[in-house]
Amino acid sequence: MAATDISALIDFYVREKDLTRERVIQALEASFLTAYAKMVPGAERIHNIKAVVYPQKNAVKIKAVMEVVEDEDFSDPFNEMKLSDAAALYAAKGKTISVGDTVTVNITPQDFGRIAVQTARQTMQQRIRKAEQEMLAEAFSDRIGEVVTGTVRRYDKGDVIVEVDKFEGIVPSRQRIPKEDYTPGDKLRFYVVEVRDGARGHELILSRSHPNLVRRLFENEVIEISDGTVEIVSIVREPGYRTKLVVRSEDPNVDPIGACVGMRGARVKNVVNELNHEKIDILEYTEDKAAMVLESLAPIEPVKVDVDNNARVVSVYVADDKTAAKAKGSKGKNVRLTARLISTPSDRWDVRVEAYDRMTQTKTIASEGANELVSVLGIDAYLAEQMIANGFTTVQGIASYVQPEDLVDALGISEDQAFAIVDKAKNA
Repeated sequence: MAATDISALIDFYVREKDLTRERVIQALEASFLTAYAKMVPGAERIHNIKAVVYPQKNAVKIKAVMEVVEDEDFSDPFNEMKLSDAAALYAAKGKTISVGDTVTVNITPQDFGRIAVQTARQTMQQRIRKAEQEMLAEAFSDRIGEVVTGTVRRYDKGDVIVEVDKFEGIVPSRQRIPKEDYTPGDKLRFYVVEVRDGARGHELILSRSHPNLVRRLFENEVIEISDGTVEIVSIVREPGYRTKLVVRSEDPNVDPIGACVGMRGARVKNVVNELNHEKIDILEYTEDKAAMVLESLAPIEPVKVDVDNNARVVSVYVADDKTAAKAKGSKGKNVRLTARLISTPSDRWDVRVEAYDRMTQTKTIASEGANELVSVLGIDAYLAEQMIANGFTTVQGIASYVQPEDLVDALGISEDQAFAIVDKAKNA
């Protein structure tokens, strides 16, 4: 095999892999060291060895760095050189050398280049792959959190492989939008999650499902966000279904929602189209959790809203079951997103949407009131229900406003029984 194969090998990898000549030469030198180790018995005992490629000469040399020792101390021919031998070698060059100095020695076997190129061809792929990974890490380590444009290439063991700036990125299943198609040749925008050290070396992890993809897309579309006039307070997302974006502005002359929507909805449409028509709700921030919930569930009109600060629950009552189902969304996704919207990692809230049945509510209140009268006043359930029906609904109310004769007239009970009821109410 001609020596020119070394130069040809370098040119091939520079052209096909888009690597620098320096990186290809480094990979080739590592491969030549592997070839040398296979060819020369005991090569593994050499402590300081290197391969040097000379592209202009189409040549490669293997060199070892040896320590100069006294002749009588010489014991390791792989890493040491006798002072007498070193002195003779350097005398020919007009130089002197001493014990403790190091000497670089050419230990290239005869016809090594031809044989080594054959071996290097077999091991270069692994070396080139490592060089590519190093370049990938250098190119993207400072781009984590950015949005990049990539071209879908193929599927590999369930992952989508995407080409970004001549590098390969991976989109794992959990980072994809459910039911979104990834056809080879498609150009999409991705969020750079990380460059991780995986089983295959450095891997560029990309995402289509990350909430920050939405954030970056709006930053690119809305100048008021990029210049800080409008602030994105929070984003919650159910990829492929809906995103809720909460914004605000300290400038009273700026409508934060209008800025994000754009003229005739142009800005938000661009983001929606990029996300494969995912729904996007843009909400204005308020500290009032009930108001935030109602804005998130709009255009649903509530009948009643209860906020339980102790239980961390916002209960929204709507007209009927159909309206409740619409507010909850498919499989309850909308109401879950709303709960996440008003929550923080240290302060979790729940949002419940229920149909408001006035009759059921009235019966529940009456039943609870009757139970109180029975337990506190010592009367039977029938009399308690009669009292509720006639407006004597609470023990406190009876104690404060009711006279015994009122009970006699309304319920037809004896005066003694009426006096006993009022007395127990006052002493409760």
